[in-house]
Amino acid sequence: MNHFFEQLQAQLNNQKPFVVYRKPNEAVVTAVLQQDTVLHHVKDYQESGFVFAPFDSTTASIIIPNTTVITSNYNVEEQTTSTVDGDVVISSTQKEKEAHIALVKSGVAAISEGLLTKVVLSRSIKKTSKKEPLQLFKELLATYNTAFCYLWYHPKVGMWLGATPEVLLKTNNQRLETSSLAGTQVYKKGQEPVWGEKEYNEQDVVTQFIKKELADKVTNLKATEVASVRAGKLWHLRTKITGVMQNNLQDILDALHPTPATCGLPKQKAKEFILENESYKRSFYTGFLGELNFSKEQYRAKTKRNIENRAYSAITKVSNLYVNLRCAELTNDAVKVYVGGGITIGSNPEKEWEETVAKSGTMLRIILK
Repeated sequence: MNHFFEQLQAQLNNQKPFVVYRKPNEAVVTAVLQQDTVLHHVKDYQESGFVFAPFDSTTASIIIPNTTVITSNYNVEEQTTSTVDGDVVISSTQKEKEAHIALVKSGVAAISEGLLTKVVLSRSIKKTSKKEPLQLFKELLATYNTAFCYLWYHPKVGMWLGATPEVLLKTNNQRLETSSLAGTQVYKKGQEPVWGEKEYNEQDVVTQFIKKELADKVTNLKATEVASVRAGKLWHLRTKITGVMQNNLQDILDALHPTPATCGLPKQKAKEFILENESYKRSFYTGFLGELNFSKEQYRAKTKRNIENRAYSAITKVSNLYVNLRCAELTNDAVKVYVGGGITIGSNPEKEWEETVAKSGTMLRIILK
């Protein structure tokens, strides 16, 4: 394990691109290393590698080709002497609070006027941290077992870190799985979440959007019942949606991204509102990232007892893509944390502010402790 992180530190010291990540509820940590500093852009989503896509799809997505992939088992108990779980005091200025409340009010006004039905509005929080990037990543691993944890670096772009609970899309050859995730509550030990009509409606809007967008691109489309899922210190509502792709992956991604959970509805109008009214550029926040067209060997065993059948295997093409939430951008002198929430006609600006404070705890708990 130490050798694994030494390779990553060497990559960082040499200012060469890499990404290191762990999927939810898994023990294996994977890194994709690039041997030069060329900035590769996605052309048609037929490429194979780790994709890093921005919120604004008019800007090109970046890919680190998966020519050099290394993995290691990571035992949190063995590697971490202390965790950073627990409460952290998150300080904000009155000016920051007033600015976000004003932004939410403008969103509610646009909805009241019939211009939008929902819009996701966000803000950035700038803090300093003395921790090294790989140390921050290790603490994410130790703290957020159910999230997709990553550290991404390219010398021509920058460095990003995150622990996101939200799947954008998983594919295995033509089979597809996605999730509708919305609604937020703070986790309280020993208590199950109680959801109101606003949260259920907000989540159902996302579900219906996905089903509508995929209707002519996917066959055998199915959706599960809505369920509560926990991601670190937060609860969310989720529906899983599955099907078989009839169109190519780029068509599917164009239809889904950005989702109502990160942008709003109608999609284009909500996106325009965000770009015009938010006081900063989102960049890769609320974009997506993950494995694109990785080759995976699957064994075909007719029965568990029949060992000979395990010699027969098939290579499948898999993608595992996640929405870039609960993330931060690392620079030499600061850490910029990004956080937002869905605004509807019934939104209370003060409560929406409080929700962003709760969500920001995911990254600030790591950075400030």
